[in-house]
Amino acid sequence: MANTKKSTTTAKTTTKKRSNAGSKKSNPIVITENKKKILFVASESTPFIATGGLAEVVGSLSKALAATEKYDVRVVVPLYSDIKKEFREQFSYLGNIYVHLAWRNQYCGIFSCVKDGVTFYFIDNEFYFKRPGCYGYYDDGERFAFFSRSVLEIMPFLNFYPDVMHCHDWQAALAAIYLKTNYCFREEYQFIRALFTIHNIEYQGQYSLDLLGDLFDIYGAYQHIVEYKSCINLMKGAIECCEKFSTVSPRYAEEIKCEYYSHGLDPIIRRNEFKLTGILNGIDDVSYNCELDTHIFANYSAKDFEGKKECKKQLQAMLGLPQIPETPIISMVSRLVSHKGLDLVTNVIEEFLQSDVQVVILGTGDSHFEEFFRKLSEKYPNKLSANIVFNSDLSRKIYSGSDIFLMPSKSEPCGLSQMIACRYGTIPVVRETGGLFDSIKPLQNGYTFTNYNAHDMLFVLRQAVNDYKNKEEWTKLMRRACTTDFSWAHSAKEYESLYLNMLK
Repeated sequence: MANTKKSTTTAKTTTKKRSNAGSKKSNPIVITENKKKILFVASESTPFIATGGLAEVVGSLSKALAATEKYDVRVVVPLYSDIKKEFREQFSYLGNIYVHLAWRNQYCGIFSCVKDGVTFYFIDNEFYFKRPGCYGYYDDGERFAFFSRSVLEIMPFLNFYPDVMHCHDWQAALAAIYLKTNYCFREEYQFIRALFTIHNIEYQGQYSLDLLGDLFDIYGAYQHIVEYKSCINLMKGAIECCEKFSTVSPRYAEEIKCEYYSHGLDPIIRRNEFKLTGILNGIDDVSYNCELDTHIFANYSAKDFEGKKECKKQLQAMLGLPQIPETPIISMVSRLVSHKGLDLVTNVIEEFLQSDVQVVILGTGDSHFEEFFRKLSEKYPNKLSANIVFNSDLSRKIYSGSDIFLMPSKSEPCGLSQMIACRYGTIPVVRETGGLFDSIKPLQNGYTFTNYNAHDMLFVLRQAVNDYKNKEEWTKLMRRACTTDFSWAHSAKEYESLYLNMLK
């Protein structure tokens, strides 16, 4: 990108047209001056590609920061083949470079798109990213090493050197590591600050040490940065290299200092805790809005829940459950894996189904959990609906049509589902861990239990079902839940403070 002339104006904006190979219309890049420059580095981001909460956070936080008009916010992600054609048609081709990684010299195409005030860059390399899905390949280490190296290499091409490079999870950890090692002697990179956010400490990017040079292009004096317990640990390396690191809730920031939650990384967390901050995620409160959502059967508001009754009736009909308005629907929208508390549910659910309740499950995951709920739905067809699919449209219908939302996680860095449920007036029952503890308060906007125990969970569930019968008090609880502020406005301010603190 051509250099821009310095200006004394407070907000100068210029545009440069680029060639647009493979795109139907030109999409100029916006260049802003006299704003702090923030670059998000992540393996996924809404609205373009998403497999979970990471994408929601990157997409929503970048949008919230850009809306303040105080920051030049940009996001870089891989150009996966799963990104829909309707988005690809909006992309502009900026050009290409070659990225050196150990003995490789790989093509790197650069595409861009401006959305909601945020400039998105997409790293194109069909060898690494023209595959179904985002993760789960034998060469994920090499794929995201190339991606991380590309992030540093495209900066001169774009003439964009951020004040803060905000890296997310292990897939982007190498960007922070490369910045402070291979690139630390290059003058233009020396003033870039690195922030690393842990969304889930369970996935750390661990590899055999014999891959260090050949795969990751890290040698000799830098080995100690990524070495941990006789293997490569990319998350550990990012924590050591960055100026600050954060988690997605204050409670989780405390929990990962303990062996129970840290998946072996607690000594590194404690050693670097002076750099650690916990900031609770928000959600997109415009997208998740029961008054405006076009995915649900009927719209309603915190002042008038009449439409929610229709949502429940239609959901029961859709899932083949008896249309009984007085019977509470308890729902779970979750990955069906053990750390989501599924073992608690499987232990007591048949006992719970003896009550006057209906249960709706949506999600995919471990095969034994999937099979368990399929068989249970066959045994109790009028009581339980098991939907073993990933379906975002159905998830919104379930959020709006159910009465109680169950989330009994063993660990939960932040969790978005409990916040989304609140937005639709569906009352969460959660375990007090991570972001569930920070976001749900007993009888203010939900129910909580402390111990990871199936019958503790069952006791609180029964309390919620019993309280549901008191329509006047239950409506007040729904209203408090529905009006709880889970927007990004507060969280974005905390990130602003963290960025500015890093830049002092």
